[in-house]
Amino acid sequence: MRMSTFPLAALALALAGPALADPSPQARAVQPWWQAFNDPLLNAAEAQALAGNLSLEAAAARVEQARALSRRAGAALLPSASLSAGAEADRQSLHSPMGGASQKIGLPRDYELYQAGIGAQWEIDLFGGLSAAKRAAAHGALATLADEQAAHLAVTAQVADAYLHLRGLQQRLALAQDQAVLRGSLAALVRQRADQGLASQFDVNRAEAAHAAAQAALPPLRQAIAVDLDRLGVLTGDRAWPERLRTPAPLPRGFAPALDADPAALMRRRPDLAAAEARAAGAKARIDVAKAEYYPHLSLGGVAGVVTVGGLSLASGDAVTASGGAALRWRLFDFGRIDAELAAARGARREALAQWREAALVAGAEVGDAVAALEEGTREETALAQQVALLTAARDQARDAYAQGAVSLIDVLDADRNLLEASDRLTQSREALARASVAAVRAMGGGFETRRKVMQDG
Repeated sequence: MRMSTFPLAALALALAGPALADPSPQARAVQPWWQAFNDPLLNAAEAQALAGNLSLEAAAARVEQARALSRRAGAALLPSASLSAGAEADRQSLHSPMGGASQKIGLPRDYELYQAGIGAQWEIDLFGGLSAAKRAAAHGALATLADEQAAHLAVTAQVADAYLHLRGLQQRLALAQDQAVLRGSLAALVRQRADQGLASQFDVNRAEAAHAAAQAALPPLRQAIAVDLDRLGVLTGDRAWPERLRTPAPLPRGFAPALDADPAALMRRRPDLAAAEARAAGAKARIDVAKAEYYPHLSLGGVAGVVTVGGLSLASGDAVTASGGAALRWRLFDFGRIDAELAAARGARREALAQWREAALVAGAEVGDAVAALEEGTREETALAQQVALLTAARDQARDAYAQGAVSLIDVLDADRNLLEASDRLTQSREALARASVAAVRAMGGGFETRRKVMQDG
């Protein structure tokens, strides 16, 4: 399909099926997507971010919490048992009713009580409330897992974007420094010609002003480079690590991520859509939890153990005690509150569905924007490269002509200015094209090299 066209209507297909299902072997990436830039330092920055980024650490901790909550919800369907044991020594007051009665019938005033036993309880899931709560917790855990994948994709994309911006700034700084040197040489040439009476003081002032303007362009670029280094320090979790990137290096060339032929399969890769889908499913399960409150809850329970007083043996059959029974809980006169809880659950589901649909629309727009940027950016880079080549030749011709007195200084300055502006635009265009590659990868859900299987527990 054409890269600048992405049918939003096809997103409806992406809303069917498991959001976190493993991709097909044909779609599975064989290496991390950022390695397509073929830049070892970018690979090192990504590895450092994966190991030290604090947002990823927090996301992993949230997944751990969600899995634990999912297991707890699943355990509610099973019987629970507890073991207890105790020993106590009592001395009855003869002035108390119990102590006085015990003395009259010949019971000891002092006694020791020993007991041990096991108790069990089981709530029967008659109307599916506990099963629905388990499903809701499981979908919540899946949403949290998708959020972690989204955080992983966001961090790696931000690292690549900051790295590419840094390299672009360093290249622009080198270009500006070269231009400052060239304008300084031109100013010296003009001064020499003025000393020989071949140029006016006006030409000297104009040339030196152009040199000063070239030098003034350097500090903002250095300041922007410092900002990117600090940004990478935060992303990698180590403020000192990006110092190794301070040495300028070439800007990596962008690449065009392969688009899936099926937009539905393409969009299903996005972890934010997977999270929205899981939250919508969890909201539906919570409606079933609320509905189950209209019906009675039945629990079975029992206790078995041994109790003995004084020195009698706990192993004696006479020491055995046991009890069992059932309990019924029914919010029979609380239907008004249950109605409110059900209405709230239905409202939460409508909200989750709206957020799901909105996420799908935003995803489609981001993919369309990203692939259009790749297409148009490639065209712009080609045109600018041709312009720079032509302006370079024109600048060299103007310098030679000025040295021979064939053209005025203003012609040389105009040629210099035009070449600088075009070269700077070309560098920015190449940087934007490389960053557009990152945006396209992020819009399409990244690669599958870091995706995990659907969580089965809970």
